Amino acid sequence: MDKTPIGDTGLAVTPICFGTSVLGDMPDTYGYGVDEARARVTLDTIFEGPVNFLDTSNNYGFGCSEERIGAALRNLGGLPEGFVISTKLDRDMETGRFDAGRARQSVEESLTRLGIDQISLLHLHDPEHARDLNEITCNGGALDELFKLKDEGIARAVGIAMGRIDIMFPILRERPFDALISHNRFSLLNRSANEMFDFAHANGIAILNAAPYAGGVLAKGSAKMPRVTYQEADNATLEPVRRIEEICARYGIAPGAAALQFSMRDPRITSTIVGVSKPERVAETIDWASIDFPPGAWDELMALPYSDEDPEANRDFRPG
Repeated sequence: MDKTPIGDTGLAVTPICFGTSVLGDMPDTYGYGVDEARARVTLDTIFEGPVNFLDTSNNYGFGCSEERIGAALRNLGGLPEGFVISTKLDRDMETGRFDAGRARQSVEESLTRLGIDQISLLHLHDPEHARDLNEITCNGGALDELFKLKDEGIARAVGIAMGRIDIMFPILRERPFDALISHNRFSLLNRSANEMFDFAHANGIAILNAAPYAGGVLAKGSAKMPRVTYQEADNATLEPVRRIEEICARYGIAPGAAALQFSMRDPRITSTIVGVSKPERVAETIDWASIDFPPGAWDELMALPYSDEDPEANRDFRPG
């Protein structure tokens, strides 16, 4: 796969990044679990393939995702040359504390679990769920610590990863981030990140667009997985998904391929983060990324209505 540089950091990434939250065994989020054996073979498949980019976080599965990645890396003898691992600073999951001290502790935990001495790309994660946003944004707070970690060489590049655009966009304007991760806010179903993506692209910030399948439903199907953005969905919520499925069925294409390529064909987006829960999904993702669409399919898909509202405004957030 071709690779796109992340600013002047020396990092270059493939247009697909595999997300590993589900590999950390998070049934409260996804509605199913993933055991260690299945996670291990999935990770081995990723490292053997053409994608050079993997995303995790300190709090995915309360550290389980990073631990499983670290075990896979030890089996490989270390991080493959040119491979990029993205992880995230997280709040204390019991108290919500997210000051500079917690940021430093978080990265030390991640380095230990992963078994590496430098993070390729380090994001500050989910500040909207911390106990006090001021602990993060104040002088000497967690954001200052994030950039200090880059200055010290502990991280090669830094970013911000979160959901709520109303909190994220002002922070993005104030700091020289190398990258951002937004999830569920730019997909066939939702475009609420559009203005923020315009700003980031114009300012040289790499855009990593996560969750193009709206939490999995566009990949697995509304009949099999009636959940949208990690929430149980009623018929009204599933109706836009079914419209996409109907168009794709008429053209003989997988809705997951349409959802993935919608993100990949946007010139602003550096890489699309796709969660995978088993090795078959790795191969499927690569296949979906390269299939040709019949004439007329995109015209119909792009003519569908979409939401500009926060897709997780009513979500009961559970970290497990």
